[in-house]
Amino acid sequence: MQKRLISYALLAASTASSAIIKDVRDSIARNDLAGADAQVEAYRRQNGVTPEMLEALSWLGRGALDARDYAPAEKYAQQTYALCVEQLKHQPLDQERHLPIALGAAIEVQANVMAARGERSAAVDFLRYQLRTYHATSIRMRIQKNLNLLTLEGKPAPQIATKEYVGPKPLTLAALKGKPVLLFFWAHWCGDCKAEIPVLSRIEKEYGSHLAIIGPTQRYGFVAQGAEAPPDGELKYIDEVRQKYYAPRIPGFQVPVDEETFKNYGASTTPTIVLVDASGIVRLYRPGNMSYEELKPFLEKYGRVPVAVTD
Repeated sequence: MQKRLISYALLAASTASSAIIKDVRDSIARNDLAGADAQVEAYRRQNGVTPEMLEALSWLGRGALDARDYAPAEKYAQQTYALCVEQLKHQPLDQERHLPIALGAAIEVQANVMAARGERSAAVDFLRYQLRTYHATSIRMRIQKNLNLLTLEGKPAPQIATKEYVGPKPLTLAALKGKPVLLFFWAHWCGDCKAEIPVLSRIEKEYGSHLAIIGPTQRYGFVAQGAEAPPDGELKYIDEVRQKYYAPRIPGFQVPVDEETFKNYGASTTPTIVLVDASGIVRLYRPGNMSYEELKPFLEKYGRVPVAVTD
């Protein structure tokens, strides 16, 4: 009986831990930040500081940031960051999934608050420090994304590794110098990526002779329905997804497969869209979906091979 009571207690604690994040997010969606704050405090009084509580707390920072209420956003982010660092004295960051989400969000919110206040240089310095600190962890890519959002446009594009690929052999950015390139970072499991296919298809039809479309991706350790897969098995599955969804609409779709490329481009959000001009300079860096109408001004300005001027 005692073992059964302990099991029930553990199950109840696990259920509460899972529920707090959903409850807080639901309250934020209703613009009830005060209610979300109260939920986090009540959970903390009962359960103490847990990774789930820290992820819920990080959502308070994100909610305040979305509302452009920068003072509380900064307060929640700093509180989350400090408590996460305290947790790291007792466990590795990537031992479970909630702590890295919380810490990554805290860093992201603090940097965004600085940038929103006009403290862009301070935000860049802060992100570079965090990148050095957490370079060997799962949040590297998220930190790099936020750093790229502040610094990458107008800078030379990081090179794309092309040693491993599916479909046609991809060209390097160096080999494509003189021709604009649209980089489309995608994942085999990503529905938002597939939703972007009609946009890419239209771009290919209208700019194909002027613009190269390259679709970098990476392995995630699983295939359909989240089934674990060895590297070769996942590579085969990536090619199946490419052939089924992308190749019929985007002829010649080049797909290099490399995790380090994703990290350098901060492609923690899929899709991530990057437009590189004919000189190899990044002109657009956008995590998330874009419509054709949103992309068109950039394509018209940077997406065509420059015409040589002759006397």
